[in-house]
Amino acid sequence: MVELAVDKHVKYIISVEQKKDSFESVVMEHLRMNGAYWGLTTLDLLGKLDAVDSNEVIEWIMQCQHESGGFAGNIGHDPHILYTLSAVQVLALLDKLNVLDVDKVSNYVAGLQNEDGSFSGDMWGEVDTRFSYIALCCLSLLHCLDKINVENAVNYILSCKNVDGGFGCTPGGESHAGQIFCCVGALAITGSLHHVDKDLLGWWLCERQVKSGGLNGRPEKLPDVCYSWWVLSSLIMIDRVHWINKEKLVKFILNCQDTENGGISDRPDDAVDVFHTYFGVAGLSLLEYPGIKAIDPAYALPVDVVNKIFFGR
Repeated sequence: MVELAVDKHVKYIISVEQKKDSFESVVMEHLRMNGAYWGLTTLDLLGKLDAVDSNEVIEWIMQCQHESGGFAGNIGHDPHILYTLSAVQVLALLDKLNVLDVDKVSNYVAGLQNEDGSFSGDMWGEVDTRFSYIALCCLSLLHCLDKINVENAVNYILSCKNVDGGFGCTPGGESHAGQIFCCVGALAITGSLHHVDKDLLGWWLCERQVKSGGLNGRPEKLPDVCYSWWVLSSLIMIDRVHWINKEKLVKFILNCQDTENGGISDRPDDAVDVFHTYFGVAGLSLLEYPGIKAIDPAYALPVDVVNKIFFGR
């Protein structure tokens, strides 16, 4: 069986960060904060976080913060809840949450909650259950869940539940594995998983595994490495992960590696990128692949980082 090419992946992630004028860097310019989270979390899971200069990263992150308290995807861009969570997650990884004005950041996130309990992504008002998860995850990491109406937030998420047991991005929206992760993760963080029909949802999720061993996001779609995270983490949170074939999934992820230059792609023989490299390694972490640190399925951060935040150890 193919092994995980750890050193090649570490080299690849660092090279993406350094090649500012490469195609990948240019197309990712507006969401560099997410890229930093994907890349640095991968390095930490592989035990190689010391390969980057953390002071440089922290300085850049703080330059992306706005007066509003929210963070942008890069310096000079507009703030959004998506990038704000990534900024908080990266600072948590580096054990530097103390550089934040927690009130300022948490007030920005809390200010995006709507009357029906949903969350907007930014001042322009787009609503999506992704933003509900992001808000709850971010505020939980900052110990500030008391700044929002959690009950309303949970009720809004439940209003997006479908007859197949899954969840959509808004009420009536199609069930999708990415949205299911967001809704299940949000319910896990708020201690509300008893609202989920675990057998029904578990069945829908395990049906996502295709012949190659990979997972897709919806019926009739191609498998994609990133669903190794969205589907698996959800199955773990609802205690139904034993319903899929783990060995076949490990094999699928490993077959998506570029073993020469590093990086992981969505499917075998496609071009690699940081996004799929992270979700491939995070998926392998959930599958307890040897040599990879454990990741928390709800917070999408290494377990030791989450323990430090909540238990101080």
